[in-house]
Amino acid sequence: MSRAETLSKVQTLLRDTLDDDSIVLTDATTANDVAEWDSTNHVRLMIAIEAAFGIRFETDEITAPKSVGELVTLIESKRK
Repeated sequence: MSRAETLSKVQTLLRDTLDDDSIVLTDATTANDVAEWDSTNHVRLMIAIEAAFGIRFETDEITAPKSVGELVTLIESKRK
């Protein structure tokens, strides 16, 4: 899976989590840029990512990414 495909899948998962099909993510997007992306929805997103990608995050990794780009990098590192 390419980085662009990973980003696209994360975008789909976030759209589903927040029930908002208008969300468009880039590597620079942060939670502050997306309405409704609060701490509760962040946990819901991370659980959805774990299920969709077949990975597990360590507790400290759940809040570590400060941008979508960092999140995609973390996902890719877990998939290797």
